[in-house]
Amino acid sequence: MTDASDDYDAAEARDEADAVYASLLARVGEGSPQPRLAPTRRAVELLGDPHRAAPVIHITGTNGKTSTSRMIESLLRASGLRTGLLSSPHLERFTERIRVDGEPITDEAVARNWDEILPFIGIVDAELEAAGDEPLTFFEALTVLAFACFADAPVDVVVLEVGMGGEWDSTNVADGQVAVFTPIDLDHQARLGSTITAIARTKSGIIKPAASIVTAAQPDDALRVLEEAANLTESTLAVEGDAFQVLESRVAVGGQLVTIRGLAGEYRDIALPLFGRHQAENAAVAIAAVEAFIGGGAVRLADEVVETGLGAATSPGRLQPIGADPAVIVDAAHNPHGAESLVAALDEYFDFDEIVFVFGVLADKDVDGIARVLARSGGRFVVTTPDSERARGAAEVAGIVSAAAGADRVDVVERLDDALDEARAWAADAEKRAVVVTGSIALVGETMAIAADRGWGRA
Repeated sequence: MTDASDDYDAAEARDEADAVYASLLARVGEGSPQPRLAPTRRAVELLGDPHRAAPVIHITGTNGKTSTSRMIESLLRASGLRTGLLSSPHLERFTERIRVDGEPITDEAVARNWDEILPFIGIVDAELEAAGDEPLTFFEALTVLAFACFADAPVDVVVLEVGMGGEWDSTNVADGQVAVFTPIDLDHQARLGSTITAIARTKSGIIKPAASIVTAAQPDDALRVLEEAANLTESTLAVEGDAFQVLESRVAVGGQLVTIRGLAGEYRDIALPLFGRHQAENAAVAIAAVEAFIGGGAVRLADEVVETGLGAATSPGRLQPIGADPAVIVDAAHNPHGAESLVAALDEYFDFDEIVFVFGVLADKDVDGIARVLARSGGRFVVTTPDSERARGAAEVAGIVSAAAGADRVDVVERLDDALDEARAWAADAEKRAVVVTGSIALVGETMAIAADRGWGRA
């Protein structure tokens, strides 16, 4: 039996953690990051350099960062290491972003660490304001909090996912022993640059002297930038397709069986409970990154480490089934490259005759590019608005989608819960139909909360 005081303590801790999140939200938001490192560096220096308390694997890229980060963390944990993981954004609660040993940071720990660092955050805020600058942003303060939580745990290794870009991202105060690059494509052009070369150059800023660099297959322009950065920093560069690769990916119940050639050996017929060829490629990058970290790329991981690490890998909100009768799948694709992976995986891993996309996007996204890719599937669209101050209006988005797919395939339903009801009713009206929710991580998180509340995943 649970003691009533335990329930009270848990509720009190949750309220305190929610208050931390409210404090973070009061700062400049993630959509407007400041291209600077000095304030974050000043904060961690005042705290005694918690960002140096454990070695770091640093990850950037355009798509697949969170999935790859989570696979790396799972492989490290299977190797017997105590892990810290910072990823973003969150789907439901912000404590998902800071994970220790695979679990979200506890409400008590996040509140306690926030209380301990708050005086130092205040010092930096005051210094910035005195100089006429913005105080620490949401993501800068969150990064400092994560470092404090990891040092407090403590952890053996930190897996650090970049928030945006790399060079001036607040996570870049840390020195990554291994720098990992998932596929680089066009996204956040207003902040990172209008070409793949410019974006790759910003992302390459996470490469530190004598690091190990592990990269997914890249466009030629991006690869040239990484090669230049490797030469300048005297780092080693391992590229997918050359130093390591996916040898085979076969559809299996609940995901796929993959055979991967890593930096130091082959791993055959490994169960990966995630859908999509792109997830197999993310797994190959994750294996190579862990090989580079643990043995400098020269020591093969034990089979049981790879089997356990990948077998336990999760990637919430990425090609994740959350409902049945009718089938509902969520996927956080929010740019054309991500949409390409989604459409390919729907064709290869699922047996649906017809699809309806519940689609909503944020204002800075390439709506036309995403819609054109999704339209090739032949699916219908129910366009809605994510619950975000950065959301693009459903009516405007529907006009763009109609130009790509045809007006007869597009409906507009402003509220997400109503849009889901309409899409599920359509899908339930015939066999082998499915609902796919995509276009925004915020939209996916909202949908997952609705599905849990309504019990779609329960038998």
